[in-house]
Amino acid sequence: MMNITYLGRKTTIKDSFKEYAAKRLKRLEKFFDDDPNVMIVVSNEGDEETVEVTVKSRGMFFRGEKTSRDRQVSLDMVVDVLSSQIVRNKSRLERRLKAPVPKPAELEIPEPAEQEGPDALVKTKKFPVAVMDVEEAILQMNLLGHEFFMFRNGETGEINVVYRRKDGNYGLLEPVQD
Repeated sequence: MMNITYLGRKTTIKDSFKEYAAKRLKRLEKFFDDDPNVMIVVSNEGDEETVEVTVKSRGMFFRGEKTSRDRQVSLDMVVDVLSSQIVRNKSRLERRLKAPVPKPAELEIPEPAEQEGPDALVKTKKFPVAVMDVEEAILQMNLLGHEFFMFRNGETGEINVVYRRKDGNYGLLEPVQD
């Protein structure tokens, strides 16, 4: 059973939408053998309803976001995106999803910015750095829709960063020992 948390930004989330979301997300339960944590963020900007869904299971994150004039339509589109992501990457995900559960940790702990200005640091994120291989890191980056992803390389034990290059390929940043 999924543990669902709802967050409304500039809007109120009614019980009818929560029931609809829970029903739609049941479609994803077949992919997980644990009880994944799901965060649904609904925001309203004018007449546009944006629904963002993040699913956390066994240290992996799946994320989708869609905008339309109706939040239920947006949710349906996000569930389709998540389902496609999981099916498309099923063989690579199976070994990760069936692996032992890593110790739980928070994904993000925002820190307040200290200063303002053109060169000011405006946001700090703290998150666990999971041990994985480069292929898994690229997969996780793509599932999250990010341009880069930091991880601990299982072969070297070092912190590495994979990133998407402008040509569509991937790059890897590795530290050099002095």
